[in-house]
Amino acid sequence: MIGGDQPAAPGAATCGDEPALPDAATCDAAGVDAGRDSVGRHVNPTNAPADFVASGAGQHGGAGQHGGAGQHGGAGQHDAAGQHDAAGQHDAAERALVDAHRREWAFVLAATARVAGDLDLAEECVQEAYVAALGAWARDGVPDRPGAWLTATARRKALDVLRRRQVFRSKLPLLVEPDEVEMDEPDEVAVPDDRLRLVFTCCHPAIAREAQVALTLRLVCGVSTGDIARAFLVSEPTMAARVTRAKKKISVARIPYRVPDSAELPERLDAVLTVVHLLFTTGHTAPSGGDLVRADLVDRALHLTRMLRELMPDEPEVRGLQALLLLTDARRATRTDDQGRLLRLEDQDRSRWDRAAIDEGHRLVVDAFRTGRVGRYALQAAIASLHALAPSYAATDWPQIVRLYDALLARWPSPVVALNRAVAVSMVDGPEAALAEVDALAQDPRLAGYHYLPAIRADLLRRLNRPAEAAQAYRAALELVDNAAERAFLTTRLTNLT
Repeated sequence: MIGGDQPAAPGAATCGDEPALPDAATCDAAGVDAGRDSVGRHVNPTNAPADFVASGAGQHGGAGQHGGAGQHGGAGQHDAAGQHDAAGQHDAAERALVDAHRREWAFVLAATARVAGDLDLAEECVQEAYVAALGAWARDGVPDRPGAWLTATARRKALDVLRRRQVFRSKLPLLVEPDEVEMDEPDEVAVPDDRLRLVFTCCHPAIAREAQVALTLRLVCGVSTGDIARAFLVSEPTMAARVTRAKKKISVARIPYRVPDSAELPERLDAVLTVVHLLFTTGHTAPSGGDLVRADLVDRALHLTRMLRELMPDEPEVRGLQALLLLTDARRATRTDDQGRLLRLEDQDRSRWDRAAIDEGHRLVVDAFRTGRVGRYALQAAIASLHALAPSYAATDWPQIVRLYDALLARWPSPVVALNRAVAVSMVDGPEAALAEVDALAQDPRLAGYHYLPAIRADLLRRLNRPAEAAQAYRAALELVDNAAERAFLTTRLTNLT
């Protein structure tokens, strides 16, 4: 038992339509893996790396520009070899650029924003740097440190714009060397990582909470607008408008890009924790594409959480979030089989779970509960800990999990939390009782288009031996899901009914 039947104190309040994300283990029990929302590749406004190729191909390294027989007069085989080398170098540059985008985007944007002092300008300059990189790397070779090249190029472009605008005229002598440029900061540097610096800036209290989270995911984490919209259960145009308004707010209100001091950190903490949690969940299970996990996003979220704990070691919700991420990610190696097919929690090999991560996560949960200030992340981590520590699926303490969900709902009334609770109820009171709760939740408009609701309903109907209704629910879920592994799993379940 973790922390007794009921936590001692309420957690942080939620607001607006802040996303509630389904619990990994309970969704496993319902016949799908973790209920997570996807992240797309954010390369530029078109969200397609191929656009970089198109923008650079006409300028650099084309066969028609370099090495034609009429120009060099060599034998045909020499021309072919030259063209082959150019094509190979161009391909290498393209691969390096895609990899640099996935790994370095947050670093490059954060460093550029520190120089530009304007998020719109920083984003524009970073996009231009990525476009310039393809041509330069195809021509000169991929640099040893692609991230440093991109950062220097983006910062230089930002400084050029500032000079052209004649902004900060009195500071222009200080802007000659980009690497020496720093914005004014408090004497106490509370946030040592540029990515967290940018996260806290986007989470400025002058910006509405839902806009803080969306803006940070878009700018810092590279999550596509459509995927953020799915995480918040709103339409893509609505989310695009929200991001635009948030960026305008930063500009109009002249919100500075600077390090928040220690006194400011607590009021921004809840929004930052939400951002890091959503970043993790978007990497944990992608609703589109062939890969179930985006390991780079999961690892980035884990890194940010550890850094937050270094900053605020006494905050129980920071411990709770770190515990939740560790306990959830501990199952990463067992969530699919050798063919990439999704495995339910009850079918996973628990001997392959990351025991070091589970032990660390459980210790953090206990520490958080001992403070008496238990919030929503510590409660979710407690649920994840019960799943992780159970010797088998059958031996899971489902009654305790239901009680923890009751406490979580009292602190965080969300339809997704209620849906997760219904799965646990099915293990305590049976599928009939759970189905009544799921059918009631189906009337909530916030769950419209949420594919885990019909997927869970289908599994409950299957357990009740109502195959025709279960098949209809599986088809409804398939109409809403894009992830290849989840589609394959649901399709197999549907096929097995007929």
